[in-house]
Amino acid sequence: MPDTKVSAATSTSGLLAGKAALVTGSTSGIGLGIARALAQAGCKVALNARSANAETDKLVKDLAAETGVKVIYAEADMSKRDQIKASVASTEKELGSVDILVNNAGIQHVEPIESFPDDDWEMVLSTNLSAAFYTTKAALPGMKKRKWGRIINISSAHGLIASPFKSAYVAAKHGMVGLTKVTALETAEEGITCNAICPGYVWTPLVQKQIPEQAKAHHMTEEEVVKKVLLKEQPNRQFATVEQMGALAVFLSSDAGATITGTSIPVDGGWTAH
Repeated sequence: MPDTKVSAATSTSGLLAGKAALVTGSTSGIGLGIARALAQAGCKVALNARSANAETDKLVKDLAAETGVKVIYAEADMSKRDQIKASVASTEKELGSVDILVNNAGIQHVEPIESFPDDDWEMVLSTNLSAAFYTTKAALPGMKKRKWGRIINISSAHGLIASPFKSAYVAAKHGMVGLTKVTALETAEEGITCNAICPGYVWTPLVQKQIPEQAKAHHMTEEEVVKKVLLKEQPNRQFATVEQMGALAVFLSSDAGATITGTSIPVDGGWTAH
């Protein structure tokens, strides 16, 4: 299990002061890690999930208190285009702009193609791919007006390679890589960059939950599941951390990343090097 923490607060404090970010699917896991890193770098942040509750309210208050920046909640079901457009508009109104857009929201369904439910296919594609198109479409006018913007699409190692039984997820993540390239080309002279981060397995609550379930299903110890099932394809046999995802997002959002655009960056311990 990962034990290395990357502290954006100690190395990037103030780096993104004056900027504002919308991070979709950001109340847990990778999305929250990225939102926290951006806030630690001085960026105002809009967190997003499908619906607000006491837990999300506390999360917004705690992150604001922790980082000293303005944090808001932009409610939207990322499979609904009207809600997506409204969340971008509300973020621009409350934070003054959307300078940084992180398309992280995603879901998964695993099943062979011939039995893959039609509704699940549509939901995965709309949430994982179409949502990124609609947020980008909504945020671009403001970015072009300001002649500055950073769009970061959270794809996956499965945006570069495939695995069986994940047709919708793999198709959506490959599509996100393509969308990243087109967006980068269309905005190359506008002071805007667009890049994709392609993680392998990242240590998140969702992954943690899978380990005992997989151990029971495979009749293995939890350690065996980690090494022989989850991290089987990752040569370094290590999970990435949400802090590392956040640090990379901050780098791509900074002036140091100003000429990096149209790329897909694997963070997969060597998985796609095979």
